[in-house]
Amino acid sequence: MEQGYHIPVLLKESVDGLNIKPDGIYVDLTFGGGGHSREILSRLGENGKLIVFDQDEDAYKNRPEDDRLHFVRHNFQYLSHFLRYLNIEQVDGILGDLGVSSHHFDAAERGFSFRFDGKLDMRMGQGLNMTAADLVNTYSLDDLKRIFWQYGEIKSSYKLASEIIKIRASQPFETTTDLKLVAEKIGPKKENAKFLAQVFQALRIEVNKEMDVLKSVLMQSTDVIKPGGRLSIISYHSLEDRLVKNFVRSGDCDKSQPDKDIYGQSEVPFKAVNRKIIIPNDEEIERNNRARSAKLRIAERV
Repeated sequence: MEQGYHIPVLLKESVDGLNIKPDGIYVDLTFGGGGHSREILSRLGENGKLIVFDQDEDAYKNRPEDDRLHFVRHNFQYLSHFLRYLNIEQVDGILGDLGVSSHHFDAAERGFSFRFDGKLDMRMGQGLNMTAADLVNTYSLDDLKRIFWQYGEIKSSYKLASEIIKIRASQPFETTTDLKLVAEKIGPKKENAKFLAQVFQALRIEVNKEMDVLKSVLMQSTDVIKPGGRLSIISYHSLEDRLVKNFVRSGDCDKSQPDKDIYGQSEVPFKAVNRKIIIPNDEEIERNNRARSAKLRIAERV
């Protein structure tokens, strides 16, 4: 069932990176279709444990029946809270596949893709209050410009935001097509699909507060991963990868270099396992085009 729901990216490389102990305790931050979780379970013994997070109802329905698995139906930003609830002080490894699942992109009603006409939703969990339509219809010019520039890296962010403000004054945005028609007028004709992808990405990141959530869980990992335990994170765009890279280098998502004491010494909570980022090979990209932008970083708690 999982293969039709979501094809796991860098499956072997990311799970190998956890250096799994058969009786260890592991976390999959993004269950999705369960591909990475099933691979972790296949390497665990009968005393091993796997805690998985996913706020999406469809993902919960796709979970395997396995006594070693505990499914948490919440956003992974609550990692520390739920580990305490489960009486788990520390874990042996955390895996995060930060991408939106193929299932979400292919479900028109979820509003993640400009390829389909559907409600302008983009919530990864239906419990979230604000949809992409709410955002587009209520955000100020400055806020719209900020998210398109910051999360979509769109050079014409002011022009796009201004056009949205003008259109919504007479007709609120309700569907993906409503947004697509406006964005197509602003974006370069030769790179129309890329531009639309940037627009939709920016809104999705803002709706789901993805950068804040990633920062939060990375900082929590310092306390919840045992010394010698591993962090294995797959990201899909430069914003995410930069946060992960900074965190591994400095222990702070916003700093590329660690702080030093008066003696010029620095201590960081993790050390990089792979000095170069791991990317999918040509065969995997041919098999699964959505893997083309994936980047894997693995770090070990010191």
